[in-house]
Amino acid sequence: MTGLDIDALIGDRATRIVVCCGSGGVGKTTTAAAIGLRAAEQGRKVVVLTIDPARRLAQSMGLTELDNTPRVVKGAKGDGELQAMMLDMKRTFDEVVIAHADPERARTILENPFYQSLSAGFAGTQEYMAMEKLGQLRAAEEWDLIVVDTPPSRSALDFLDAPNRLGSFLDGKLIRILTAPAKVGGRSAMKFLNVGMGLVTSTLGKVFGAQLLTDVQTFVSAMDSMFGGFRERADRTYQLLKAPGTAFLVVAAPERDALREAAYFVDRLAADEMPLAGLVLNRVHGTGAPQLTAERALAAAETLEENGSGEARTEHDVAAETLAAGLLRLHAERMQVMDRERLTRDRFVSVYPDVPIVEVPALPGDVHDLDGLRAIGARLGGEPTD
Repeated sequence: MTGLDIDALIGDRATRIVVCCGSGGVGKTTTAAAIGLRAAEQGRKVVVLTIDPARRLAQSMGLTELDNTPRVVKGAKGDGELQAMMLDMKRTFDEVVIAHADPERARTILENPFYQSLSAGFAGTQEYMAMEKLGQLRAAEEWDLIVVDTPPSRSALDFLDAPNRLGSFLDGKLIRILTAPAKVGGRSAMKFLNVGMGLVTSTLGKVFGAQLLTDVQTFVSAMDSMFGGFRERADRTYQLLKAPGTAFLVVAAPERDALREAAYFVDRLAADEMPLAGLVLNRVHGTGAPQLTAERALAAAETLEENGSGEARTEHDVAAETLAAGLLRLHAERMQVMDRERLTRDRFVSVYPDVPIVEVPALPGDVHDLDGLRAIGARLGGEPTD
């Protein structure tokens, strides 16, 4: 098993983007925040972008809220700086419209009911806007490291499909029909199309409703000149994710289902030729007495329990032996958990022997502040733990 050196990764000034992906409940958001904090405290200017709607990132960084504007995280040590933000897809969409349309056209788009629905929750909008925001952050050159915390599911990689999905939408038959009148010049051409388009729009009006169809046509007409820019920017960001300077980290727990999801991410990244840095294996259990096997611990517990039931003992002795037997059984359970985790990890390694791995020991409690993030960062960096 090859070790993953997180400090070398974030210490390399050529590394400009780190993308953390993985299934839900494996500590991905905490990992992203810990990497951001550790990089900042090693002198880098970092922004952590979360696409996960959960509020854990804000809480762990001592912020009351996160929104579409990067906020400075106070309490980071060293000469670097840490900022954090959470993707607001509607606000990002609005910013794109305002930046790439003249004021009158922008107003028409922003006030359009179909646009308001689209920007608030249309399928695929979040992934595309994640690409937009990442591209904006990188182009700003304000930070020398961007850490991206993706959504907690397989859809975490859906933003890789954003350029193709956008292209399919813009090139779809419905869009071509709705934009046809605007793209055809001359009165004779319009007269030629009037009968056919009248029939089409009448049919679409019955399906969607006349008002919705009007809103869609108005939206498409206003957005028509911007469609090419959407696609170009998405393509540029997609290429940026494939370029040197970007590193993907797959985050998982040492459990069968989580590592199965991790395998999916590894395969997908390889298929798209994305730069995989390695696997972060979170919440790995350990013990201070590795030499005491589960079998020996259970045998000792049984001996204590048998002695306690077979001979006269003082109340203090019985209590002490009962406590000792209980602790031995807890240790045996911990060793059994460790054995299962090791077996699950080894199965993954047997299939992906070239994927570097860093194991992060489990903390006794949840992470809810910067000290907790530092503790995770220290484990990511391979520092010895108590």
